[in-house]
Amino acid sequence: MICVFGLDGSLYDPKRKGERKRRSVRGCICGPDLAVIQLRVVKKGDAEIEGVTTVDRENRLFKKRANKIRAFFSLDKKKDDVRSYVPHREIKRGDKTFWKAPKIQRLVTEKRIRRKAVQKKEKADRFKMSKENLQKYEKLMSTYVKEKKAARQAREKEEAAAKAAKK
Repeated sequence: MICVFGLDGSLYDPKRKGERKRRSVRGCICGPDLAVIQLRVVKKGDAEIEGVTTVDRENRLFKKRANKIRAFFSLDKKKDDVRSYVPHREIKRGDKTFWKAPKIQRLVTEKRIRRKAVQKKEKADRFKMSKENLQKYEKLMSTYVKEKKAARQAREKEEAAAKAAKK
């Protein structure tokens, strides 16, 4: 085998001793320093490859986002339930059979709608409460300022009376 990256290994700088080299490969030449090579068969040649082209594997993975599934099956957003269009996998444990399906992302359920409504109500309540608290605070501050002003005026009158008494 020929190493693509040369002998000096200048492209890879391991941070620790014994760190696994994760390198990318371009082209068809692979070196012995590669730990994993992920490939996809694009074009089949004359002979079959044992375990790769001789075996038919089902495509378990499918679209996970709700809108992508709707677009794929051209479903109606309101009427059709996306959950019934997701591929289910059959799992047998002993004499019992289970069905597994991937979790659909961005799926708007009744639970999500209720939670969103509660969050919106809490936000509105917080806004209302802060407004009320501001009004209470301003009222309290105005009474405090009036008391302070009255006390200052009373003190000034006393001082003026004391000055007049001194003269």
